[in-house]
Amino acid sequence: MVALTVAVLQTAVVPVLGIIAEQLNASPVAVSWAVTANLLAAAASTPLIGRLADLHNKKHILLGVLVVVLIGSVLAASTTSLALLIVGRVLQGVSFSLYPICVAILRDELPEGAVVRALAVLSGTLGFGGGAGLVVTGLLMSGDAGYHRVFWLTTGFTAVVIVLAMAVLPSRPRTAEGTIDWLGAAGLALGLSAGLLTITQGNSWGWTSPATLCTGALAVVTLVAWWQWERRQRHPLVSTTMLARRAVLLTNLATVFVGTGLYFGFLGLTQFVQIDRDAAGYGFSATVLQASVVFLLPGAITGFVTATLSGRFIDRFGARPVLVCGAVTGIVGFLWLALAHSQPWQVIVAGVWVNAYISLGYGALPALVVAEVDNNETGVATGVNAIARTVGSSIAAAVVAVLLGQSVTATGLPAEGAFVVIFIAGAVTAALAMILIALSRTRPRPTPSMDATIESRAMNHEWG
Repeated sequence: MVALTVAVLQTAVVPVLGIIAEQLNASPVAVSWAVTANLLAAAASTPLIGRLADLHNKKHILLGVLVVVLIGSVLAASTTSLALLIVGRVLQGVSFSLYPICVAILRDELPEGAVVRALAVLSGTLGFGGGAGLVVTGLLMSGDAGYHRVFWLTTGFTAVVIVLAMAVLPSRPRTAEGTIDWLGAAGLALGLSAGLLTITQGNSWGWTSPATLCTGALAVVTLVAWWQWERRQRHPLVSTTMLARRAVLLTNLATVFVGTGLYFGFLGLTQFVQIDRDAAGYGFSATVLQASVVFLLPGAITGFVTATLSGRFIDRFGARPVLVCGAVTGIVGFLWLALAHSQPWQVIVAGVWVNAYISLGYGALPALVVAEVDNNETGVATGVNAIARTVGSSIAAAVVAVLLGQSVTATGLPAEGAFVVIFIAGAVTAALAMILIALSRTRPRPTPSMDATIESRAMNHEWG
């Protein structure tokens, strides 16, 4: 339920940005900050809150985050000011940190054999929830409905989840040792925020403008300085040794590409089917409701089923083979969209393949990360992995904005080739994720029991 909350909060606002601009008499560029500010808040808060969850009572941290999200939802639902709406979205942005807290709780509470399956379902729910958020938004926004409906929905949903969390989750005292590297947290927040700001606003500012170049340079310099600082800390916010570990590094890079696939699929597909077919010669002239129910709902259902089953697949075959198979599914789906999209059934079936890829990818990636880190690093490691997914989604959103922002003079609509490029990019990123995961295989790290076995064999050999 918490993972579903995270996913719905992330995608539900995307289809109503135009409606927000119209009802608040604001420009599309100004309204886009409802998404940008949310992503910046996520980047700034997720690693820090993940570390807090590693060191303190996880239930208390999770409930505290949910309360902040609830306040943000109420503010966004009740205001008619764009500035206050953006503040509400900033508060909602801390919801991204809920996912790593959930991963840490599952790892603490479940027997070892059940963790991988539970993580797969939890993570796959993120992929399903993204599609579900778009579908529910389409249902809510039928007719002349106001955008406030979407935020009242997130308010009610968050309130229910708070009650469930209070009733169901166990409360455990602090067990891990360590402190919070507050300066490191500030540096990481600044570096990630500057990087995301460059990606999300580069198209509006101009990719070669002084603002874009300076913000990008600030991101690089800050993150390099942060890395050097963390290497010297006894209790770093994020262990650089852990991040540099081959399997963790390549898995996080693969997560960036899977994150791009999510938005290439959702944004590309949603906007493609709503293009006026009579004017452009392609698309299906679908309303927001038709796009949600006819074209997106089958994929969302597929994502839910795949998320539920992915844990069993990972238990039986391992996370890497499952992710590789998922990537192949994504390649097929995206290439299908690029090459055959003249009939509704073609787009629907291809969307099903893409959603299966996202659910399998989101299910397998965290399992790979958790397998490589210690228990007291689970929250921050999966927090970094969640940020990698956010970076990928932001890159895809920026690419889509650039491609679809170039309209054909005769129609004022994007060229069909722009959508073809988007879908091919989705196939390419799926292939890159598959290659990185194939290269990420490492020798298993010795566990205490393995160490004892090795030592025993050495002694037996020595005594002859």
